[in-house]
Amino acid sequence: MATSGLRQYGVHPSATAASEVGLAPPQRVPAEVDAVVREFHEALARSSDMAVAVAAITALTSVIKNSTAQTMMGLEKELKDAAASLQRCNPTAISLKAGCELFLRYTTRTSSLESDTFAAAKKRLIERGQHFAETSKRARAAIAETGERFIRKGSTVLVHGHSRVAIAILRKAAQAGKQFSVIVTEGRPDETGLTMARVLEEMRVPTTVVLDSGVGYVMERVDLVLVGAEAVVENGGVINKLGTYQVAIAAKEHSVPMYVAAESYKFARLYPLNQRDMPLERKQLDFGPLLPASVGIDNPSRDYTPPQFITLLFTDLGVLTPAAVSDELIQLYV
Repeated sequence: MATSGLRQYGVHPSATAASEVGLAPPQRVPAEVDAVVREFHEALARSSDMAVAVAAITALTSVIKNSTAQTMMGLEKELKDAAASLQRCNPTAISLKAGCELFLRYTTRTSSLESDTFAAAKKRLIERGQHFAETSKRARAAIAETGERFIRKGSTVLVHGHSRVAIAILRKAAQAGKQFSVIVTEGRPDETGLTMARVLEEMRVPTTVVLDSGVGYVMERVDLVLVGAEAVVENGGVINKLGTYQVAIAAKEHSVPMYVAAESYKFARLYPLNQRDMPLERKQLDFGPLLPASVGIDNPSRDYTPPQFITLLFTDLGVLTPAAVSDELIQLYV
């Protein structure tokens, strides 16, 4: 029933996975498109579980391997140009931009490269790139180990949006034999909550779907909220699927802890003060004959949740308070 309703509103269910990351579903890329973009799309196509930032990191690592540059300056330029090409795939995909920036910062730190020959420096860059890519791939498992401890036997967890890292935490808790239940917000208009519910049902976790507008109603039955993030910003706030902010407000009002699970490659050098400070991303939403054409429709895909509404962040760097994020960002980018 929900699926047909989404079709009626002009959102096709196949867009679900792509909507989580802000990119079109991986498609065959024309030969004339940059090689790094082809590698990026191929990495996404190889695994439906691949995070966009990790696919970008994998593609950038291949740029170093395949480079014909003869100087460090030339190689760094190739890397920067490749990162720019990837970001043009979707200029508003914050996690993609953050992943590219962190990769460039990590691989091209000059302190240990200055005395090397070019061949040795390139070899070290490849090693750094591969290490960064492998570390990024392992991030989700590391977060699952940490976050699972916060899910207690008999607890009720509310989740909003389809987050792979949140799923990893819940799967780890279920595998540990913990009995718990999950309330999933519906996640209109792109069906992310229904996707999440199907995954949880396959894990045999008792799951209930609630309308997005019913969050306040069910919050008194919730023991903890668990969400993912598209980006963690400098003040410890998060940017995530639209509706996360109102979930956080309801959780705070009911003294329910709000936990955010996010990989460190999603730490972004952004400092939004309000919703208008975020990179704009709005998706088309067509209500067809249900509304007169003169009625405007506003359909932002994400919102900003300030740090005061977040209890803890589960990351591959450890469990962080929102206040600790700025220190971690400095260490990542310096």
